[in-house]
Amino acid sequence: MVLTGPSVTRRRKYWGWGHEDEGLGPDERESLAGILAAHFSLADLTIREPARPEELDLPAPRLSPPSTLEPLCTTEPYERAAHAYGKSFRDVVRALRGEFPHPPDLVAFPCDEADVAALLDETEALVSGSGDGSRALLLVGFESADHPLDAWLARAVEICRERGGEVEVRAPREGAAGAWRQAFLRGPHVRDALVQLGMIAETFETAVTWDRFEPLHAGVIAAVREAAEDACGAGLVSCRLTHSYPDGTAPYYTVIAPGRPGAELEQWGEIKTAASEAILAHGGTITHHHAVGRDHRPWYDRERPPLFAEALRAAKAALDPAGILNPGVLLDPVR
Repeated sequence: MVLTGPSVTRRRKYWGWGHEDEGLGPDERESLAGILAAHFSLADLTIREPARPEELDLPAPRLSPPSTLEPLCTTEPYERAAHAYGKSFRDVVRALRGEFPHPPDLVAFPCDEADVAALLDETEALVSGSGDGSRALLLVGFESADHPLDAWLARAVEICRERGGEVEVRAPREGAAGAWRQAFLRGPHVRDALVQLGMIAETFETAVTWDRFEPLHAGVIAAVREAAEDACGAGLVSCRLTHSYPDGTAPYYTVIAPGRPGAELEQWGEIKTAASEAILAHGGTITHHHAVGRDHRPWYDRERPPLFAEALRAAKAALDPAGILNPGVLLDPVR
């Protein structure tokens, strides 16, 4: 977790994404707070700074490593906190609050190494800084290491113009494409800043066949907006298509809403439930390529066929009879 060298000592945030010296600077965070306060008509947004790792109230380790592994292990508070959670919204909120009821007792390290094309809706383009919020944005790119792509790009431009699009041909890191690329890379840092400002910030994805896309998209947007208004008083919802295939597409949604101190996880839960219910109700899958996990388990159980669940349970019983690996994620834990 710590990077060292002749002139640098860096470590990752124990509570959020990236390293401690990365992320939004003071001016950027102040600007973001001003935009959110104006959009949601909030009087003030205060940044919440995380506690220093050594100040965290972590449960004492319950065990010590065997002598043969002791040189590879540590019980240092920073490492225990940094390995306690993932980086989902719920994880970042709990870490910022200093809630670590079950951190690892110790953390082991190996000695060495031996041991885009996307469619953005108007709101997504505005949030990413690649548009002014008045129109949707289609990013088209081709790449190859062994043949020219001029004909491909020319045909794509022709198709876009035939359908009323305004074409801007730029280098990959310039213009709207460059702004989107930079926003994509900085996305996790922006999410961390939103959480520090007390906002609900969540992304979720699905996949659906083309014949069901329009009703699904309308239904999800409506359900999430309604849930955000009910839980938070207001909400901003955007969408982009991250993957497109002959038979369907994968819409990726973002929702941002003002949170109430101490109630962020409950508000997030209401929005997450509404989004997931809308996805299944309109024929989408609970996730596309980002796996399932505990947050999606209730809807995954409803979506997967019973025979597949039985096959997975049998494989789990044969390969992991004690239920040690990821208990309770896709199957109920062994009792």
